[in-house]
This record gives sequence, C-alpha cells and structure tokens, in this order.
Amino acid sequence: MKKITYIILFFAFALVGCDMNEQVFDRIDATVYYQNEASVKGAVAAIYGNAAMSYLEYFWYLNEFSADQVVWRVWNGGLWGYDEGEKTVLSTHTWTAESKIIRSTWETAWSTIGLCNTLLGDFERLEAASLGMTEEKLNAYIAEVRTLRAWAYYNCFELWGGAIPLYTAQGGEIPGSADKDFQKGCEKVYDFICGELDACYADLPQEDGSNATRNRMNQAVNRMIKMRMLLNGEVFTGKARFDECAELAQELLDGKYGTYQLANDYRDIYHIENNTCPEVVMAFSMENGQLNAGWMRDMPFLAYTYSEYFNFASTQSAWNCCCLAPSYDNSGTVNPTHGYSEGAVCFLDAPYNDRLGAVYERFSDKDIRKGNYTWDNGNYNGIFLRGLQRAAWGTGDVLKADADRDGMELYYADQVGQFPGATTIGRDLEPVMSPRWGQTNSGVRLVRYPIYPETEGKDFQDIDDVEFRWAEVYYTLAECKLRAGDAPAAEQLVLQVRKRYFKNEADAKDYGRINTIDEIWMLDQWGQEFLSEGRRRRTDLRRFDKFTQGQWWFFGRTSDDGVSYPAKRDRKYEWFPLPASALSVNPELQQNPNY
Repeated sequence: MKKITYIILFFAFALVGCDMNEQVFDRIDATVYYQNEASVKGAVAAIYGNAAMSYLEYFWYLNEFSADQVVWRVWNGGLWGYDEGEKTVLSTHTWTAESKIIRSTWETAWSTIGLCNTLLGDFERLEAASLGMTEEKLNAYIAEVRTLRAWAYYNCFELWGGAIPLYTAQGGEIPGSADKDFQKGCEKVYDFICGELDACYADLPQEDGSNATRNRMNQAVNRMIKMRMLLNGEVFTGKARFDECAELAQELLDGKYGTYQLANDYRDIYHIENNTCPEVVMAFSMENGQLNAGWMRDMPFLAYTYSEYFNFASTQSAWNCCCLAPSYDNSGTVNPTHGYSEGAVCFLDAPYNDRLGAVYERFSDKDIRKGNYTWDNGNYNGIFLRGLQRAAWGTGDVLKADADRDGMELYYADQVGQFPGATTIGRDLEPVMSPRWGQTNSGVRLVRYPIYPETEGKDFQDIDDVEFRWAEVYYTLAECKLRAGDAPAAEQLVLQVRKRYFKNEADAKDYGRINTIDEIWMLDQWGQEFLSEGRRRRTDLRRFDKFTQGQWWFFGRTSDDGVSYPAKRDRKYEWFPLPASALSVNPELQQNPNY
C-alpha cells in the first residue's frame, strides 16, 4: 500500500502555538532548507500529518456528539468513560465558553493554518529553476497548500463562524475576529475561503484513475470544498446558493475535475487498500507506527473485550464509551440480564414531528449493512454490533461485561440508560434516558472501518482515513434537486448510491420508517450514508433547521435528576463560543452572539 511519508520538520512545528500567540525565535531559512523538489514535497507532506492529527478527533466530537446520531455514553459514577462531563455537554447542548472540550478543539485548530501560512511565505521566495522544477510544478504545490489551508479554515468556520480571525501572514501579530459584527465576519470568511478555492483549483492535478492524487488535495477536492460552502451558504451567510451548488456538483459528476465513480461494493471504501478505490477522492494516509487514527474509528464504540470478539491480539485499547443514539426509550419491562425491552417505544413512533434520532431503526431491514459485524470468506459483513455478544466473530462463548455490569452477559441494547440486574446501581430504568446515565451495554455499536482477523496479517490502523468521497457529490446534487421541487430526480441520484446496500436493486427503494421523499427523507439519507464519518452531521441538521429546533431522543421527554431538557434549544447553540482562554489571550477576538 502506497503511503506518504510524513516528515515532521523542526522548523515547521516551531512556528505555531496552540494559542496563536507564540513568537518564532529560531528557524531554518527557506533558501537553505529547500534545495530540490523532494524538500518541497517533504514540507507539504508534514502539513498533512499535522492536519490529520488536528482535525480527525476534536472536530469529530463537536460535530457528532452535538447531533442526533452518536452519543458519548457514560454512567456518571467515576467508571471508565467518565470524563468529568466534558463531552456530555455536547449531547445536552449545555456547553459554555468555559467548556474544556471547546477549548481543546480550538487549541488543535490553528496549527495547520499556521503551517500553511509558513510554507506559502517560503514558497514565495523560491525560484522553481533553482529547485530543478518547472513553474507549473511549483505552482501546483502552492495550490495544494492553499487548498489545505482553505479546508482547515472551512472546518473552523463551520464551528465558530465570523468570530474567527483571517490570518494569512507568516509570523507577526495574530489579528482579531474577521469583523466585530458577527454576520459581517461570516460573510468575510465565506468570501475568503471561496476566493482561495477559486483562485488555485486550476493549478492542482486531476485524478486520472492512476490513484496518484488520492492522498492529496486535487482539483476535485478543491471543488468539493467549494461545493460544501455553497450547499451551506444559507447556514453560513443567510443567502441560499443551491442553484450554484447544483451546477458545480453536476460539473463534478460530468468528470470536469477528475475521474471517479461510486464503489460497487461499499466495503472497498474502508478497505486497507482504499487508496485505490475509485470512490475515494481524498483520504489521509495512515500507517501504524507513523500516523494513525485507529483510536477514533472503531475504538470509542468497542467493549474492552473486543479482541475476544474479533479473535486477535489487541493492538489498541477500546474505550467502550460511544454508541449510536438509541431507537427505543426505556419504558416497559426489561429483561434483567439482557437489558433490552421488547415493549419499549421506538422514538420514531413517538410524537416527534421531525423523525430524527433512532439511528439503527432508520435503516431498512433489507440493508446488508444492518447485520452484526462478522468475517466470512475473506471479507466482512455488517457494520453494527447489537444483541448478545459472543467471542470469535459471534460463534464462541458469550462475552462478559465489565465496569458497571461486571460479570454479566454482554448484550448491546438499542437503549441508553441504567438497566436492572446490577444491584449496586440502584436506579430505575424508566425515567433515565440521558447519555449521562448510560451503562456499558447501552446502545448499538458501530464498526465502520474493518477490523481484520489476525490470520489476515492486516492492521486496521493502516487504513487511510477518508475525508472526501464521490457519494457526497451525488447526495449534494440530490438535495439541490429536491429543494428545487424535483423529487424524482433527487430519489434517482440517491438510489444510484443506495443500490449497493441491497441484494436486489429493487429493494433499494425500501427506505424503512422514513419513506416519504421530502426534506427529512433527504436528511435521513445523509445520516445513513455518512454515519459517524465526521462529515459534519451537525451542519446537515442546521441546513434543515433541525439542530436546535428539532427533537430527538430525550429532548423534551425526560429529566436527568430533575433537570428537564427542552424540546427546542436556544439558537445561540448553532455556533460554538470562542473559548474564554482564547479571548483572554487575544482581546481583539469578538465572542459569538449571546455567549
């Protein structure tokens, strides 16, 4: 498997501090370090390593835990998974500017931008001929770094809007927010990102089917970032840009910016050789011992005994603290051993007019992904873990739970709460649905990237982490068509992707419980296709005005030790606040409205 070697450069990491206020006291002069194309390529490769580490974890937390599909499940009793409520505030929409999780995200956010600024400043002083390069080649590297910076800015903009600084200098004093007026700041940042993308995409290489650009920013990636900006234009600036978005998505599908196609087998997207998959537009190169995101893919969802299930020697510690948002509430009689109520009410059957949450039950029963993860004849089947868990891929002895259900049979219930049978807990099941009270058997688990049997000699930590893939273009165009009143065209685009998840193509029209072709159907299709991939479920909800105004799971339905959660949340939570620590360091920053 071809990998980019991440060269961690001393001079690069000396340039940027977490608080964006450090001075550079020493560095290698650009004219000394850059001697040939290999040195330029090495400097660019270092940014990819930094970007992957900066954005694959904390940005995932803020965008997924705050939405309706993934939960940080933890019993508030000091056992494994308890993090002093750091991530629980995301699920409950109770974060503040003092929240540790927001501060941590901010502190990881800016290093990539700083590194990009440094390299762009260096490249301006270089002459292509002296490096044995053509001007065209050097311009391609410059465009690659500019696109990386635009992508990093997009990620920050999604969270903090117009309150972030616009900083493109190499060193010097860090400016304040883009504008003192938050809305004007949003418009300035939006225009900056789009302008950067438009200015440099033509200098980038195109993927021609040789797989040479799947680990790099290329023309299609650049245009897909622009596509995301247009799709969310109304969220970001108050101005809808769906027609323009549809035009760009169609250009992508027409092959104007590179050669791609949907994978016939969805498993190829996540396979250890996914850098050859025609659907992968860009993936961060991963290699165990060099750079890997294994702890963020599957480990948060898996029990401590996961190596017994997957029948191999463990190389990563499981977290056992994440699960899918439950489909069922905690009413009815519950089997004390298995913790699952056959009489419980599915939230999709509850009086919620938005039909959100209930992740597992939104999948059609005919969908081949809905089964438990198993290994068979050199490949895996299913992406979930639900029900009674047995060793050796579900064929061996029943696994035992630990922590708050120590010694009991491990059974993953499609509920989140405290379950009878653990007498030391002493809490009733029925009223408790908050993630803050979820025991270790709460919730269906997800195995998105394959974990291989030991006999395969493959480490899942070597699988490249997919950031952009072709299905997103289909779904983007489908949503634009739907918003324009062409529901049949939207459905056909979605079906081109969905058909690979069913044994018979005709079954792809089985949409499960959400089967009316409307905006909620579209939102549901987004959620199923990109479940837990970090593609910003929060932003999808915002685009349909459901993030704070919609209802799912426990909001408006239960209480957590007397604390009631409203059916609708304050709109201020549609943007995250700047952390108080950042404001204290840079008084020119302007806090987001209402914080």
